[in-house]
Amino acid sequence: MTSGRVVSALTIAGSDSGGGAGIQADLKTFAALGVHGLSAITALTAQNTRGVTAVHVPPVEFLRAQIDACFDDFDICAVKIGMLATADVIATVADALERHRPCAVVLDPVMVATSGSRLLADDAIDALRRRLLPLATLVTPNIPEAEALLGHAIPDAATAQRAVTELRKLGARAVLLKGGHLAEGSAVIDRYDDGAQAASFVHPRIDVLAHGTGCTLASAIAANLCLGKALPDACQDASDYIADALRTGYRPGRGEIAVLDHQARAGRGNKKADE
Repeated sequence: MTSGRVVSALTIAGSDSGGGAGIQADLKTFAALGVHGLSAITALTAQNTRGVTAVHVPPVEFLRAQIDACFDDFDICAVKIGMLATADVIATVADALERHRPCAVVLDPVMVATSGSRLLADDAIDALRRRLLPLATLVTPNIPEAEALLGHAIPDAATAQRAVTELRKLGARAVLLKGGHLAEGSAVIDRYDDGAQAASFVHPRIDVLAHGTGCTLASAIAANLCLGKALPDACQDASDYIADALRTGYRPGRGEIAVLDHQARAGRGNKKADE
């Protein structure tokens, strides 16, 4: 047992009863990268690899209590934010961040599950723009999420590059625009910009319908920040981590959706289940 307190990463997100995304993916990622993980659950989903069948949002007073309990006891270096469900939840999380002032906030603006189920109410998008983007150290939207935040289509690489700048103008200190939904040949390009430094993280496209990639990427960035990496390096390493975890992903359920192998980098990964 080590003496003294270690730094922790806090995920504020929804749970996935199927274990492939949300809080479950976040905590797996924190553990795989060697960071103590904390959680405050914003919503409970009845979910598997076939879809989301029900969502329950606990009272915001209970969410507030979870967040305060974590900050009251742990040395939280970074906060990862995922599924928020409603405008009231967004306001509660924003109030908590303003109250506790964590060093880093990684915002994954979750709106729709891989299965197609909506995970954010329409009236909550404006609240996310107004309350949370200005508090974010980094925002990590995919293409559909960026389109919802900006109010216009992002059909090609040139528009995606301009969208990164537009997203930064909404208030986040830095942007990592994920490129998985954009047709750019055999490559997936994630675009990073913090105003002082811009970078592209390129990986071969893997032909698999995956679950939990956005959750895991944002959590890996938060964990890397806890480990002392600079933001661009934290994003680069997290992008590489996702590529490794996706390459050895597996299908635990009867649906077509695969989940990530969070232990792939450590060589303790799951065997692929093709049946």
